[in-house]
Amino acid sequence: MHFTTSTLLALAGMASAQTLHVVSVSGDGDWALKFSPEKLDAPVGDMIQFQFRAGNHSVVQSSFDAPCAPMAGAGANATGFYSGYQLVSASEAMGMIPTYTIMVQDEKPIWAYCSQATHCQSGMAMVINEDTTANATRSLDNYKLAAAAVPASSAGGDTSAGDSGTVPDTDSGSSTGGDSTSGGSTATPAGDAADSAGSASSTSSPIEQGAASMVGVTSSMGLVGLAAVLFML
Repeated sequence: MHFTTSTLLALAGMASAQTLHVVSVSGDGDWALKFSPEKLDAPVGDMIQFQFRAGNHSVVQSSFDAPCAPMAGAGANATGFYSGYQLVSASEAMGMIPTYTIMVQDEKPIWAYCSQATHCQSGMAMVINEDTTANATRSLDNYKLAAAAVPASSAGGDTSAGDSGTVPDTDSGSSTGGDSTSGGSTATPAGDAADSAGSASSTSSPIEQGAASMVGVTSSMGLVGLAAVLFML
């Protein structure tokens, strides 16, 4: 069977890899009201999986200018992701932990917080693709300072952008594994001028725990396309 250079390049493109970044939501002791990591750099197309490790928390996307409030309240054209409240004990009884996964849609910063009680005011917030080179004041530290002065947190009202999934609970805050992007649909919310909105999805694919905080996963659509092309050759 003969393959031209252009054919090989096309096949490689269809089977391109994505990276799954794991963020632990809460934990034991000092990690009870934290995301880990709190700062994360992720290229467009990468997946961010929030793994809920303890308690009853949520992940809500906000804007920098309105901390502890869902992005949906920032303007008519602003929407964002919301995981809903994830009660870990309900899944732990089955040896699982809840997860929520989004896709990075562009290079703009994505700000997120927990809407439970005063968790956001206490510093339970994070940023994906922080860009202090463009504006030194738009940092996670300054987001937390502003959040501390917010009277009350607000939860996102619509969880339809994605569903919750589960992975096996092995008492580790990081993971490696296989294709976690094939389960569930994706939706692309519109972002505002300053902040990015992620595309949210769910996964129930098992992810084995390991030492790394990210893992390369092969696009299922890429594999389907690869198989189709090989069949026709």
